[in-house]
Amino acid sequence: MGYRFTKQRKTALIVLSIAVFVITYTYQYFQQPALPPGVASGNGRIEAIEVDITTKFGGRIATVSVREGDTVIQNQPLVQIDTRELDAQLRRAEAEVRRVQQEKKSAAAVIVQRKSELSLAKKDLERSKGLYENDNISLEQLQRDETIVQTARAALSAARAQHSNTEAAIEAAIANTELLKVQIEDSILKSPIAGRVLYRLAEPGEVLPAGGKVLTVLDPIDVYMTIFLPTQYAARLAIGAEARVILDGIPELVMPAKVSFVAPKAQFTPKEVETRTEREKLMFRIKVKIDPDFLNKNPDMSKTGVPGMAYILIDPSAEWPAHLSEVPIS
Repeated sequence: MGYRFTKQRKTALIVLSIAVFVITYTYQYFQQPALPPGVASGNGRIEAIEVDITTKFGGRIATVSVREGDTVIQNQPLVQIDTRELDAQLRRAEAEVRRVQQEKKSAAAVIVQRKSELSLAKKDLERSKGLYENDNISLEQLQRDETIVQTARAALSAARAQHSNTEAAIEAAIANTELLKVQIEDSILKSPIAGRVLYRLAEPGEVLPAGGKVLTVLDPIDVYMTIFLPTQYAARLAIGAEARVILDGIPELVMPAKVSFVAPKAQFTPKEVETRTEREKLMFRIKVKIDPDFLNKNPDMSKTGVPGMAYILIDPSAEWPAHLSEVPIS
């Protein structure tokens, strides 16, 4: 009986402690100093730009050099796709370039030969014309020599055409090698930004299609909070307006920020907007971007998903209340 009573009392004390904590937190939350005219606020969560590192061509992952949480710099190689097949294709393409280059040399030699044949045929024709005028050869012989000249001209034209074809073949072969080199280069996936690895989505040995995601990198400098404000505030708000952000978990830290986006359309619209009261229900999406210089000096603040409050100076001539006026020197 005494054991049961002690257990019930402990349970009651635990429930009472939780209730006191909730009441205290709620009281502190709702007893924040009232905002002066010209200052608006809204709640939201910290967000940041996320960049997916994806494959340009399908293939098997050879290596992934980073893990979740690692810091990366811009253009740092992160993933290597297996290129053995591409390497073999490149060697074959380079051999094709060498082959058609030899064909070009042969075609050039044939042109020289055909020019010599044509020159000789023309000389023979000139002699034949003189002999024919003196009745030393027959008309048939003269016509035969004329035909030889025409044939030599046609052979020279064909040789020149073959030479042009080999030049085009060389350009096509070189273009093929350049394409393969680009594919091999694109098989090394690099980070387009300096940031932190948020997700590692694939492992070595996996075969991914074109556009397959391997990593997600978070930009720790492009951090913002999205809030919603009613028409009366959004209509007066300017891009670049001064703002402050306070996270729920760090209420003593006031982070400097600025308004970077104001939605051109309301996010929450009543079915019929006819009266002033209904129009005042319109809510506009606002992005408040935290000062990059502050984030450079405080990289631990770039934690997405953390809830908090954003405060905005709607009126540039308004002054911040005391609890928002002091911000860290960025």
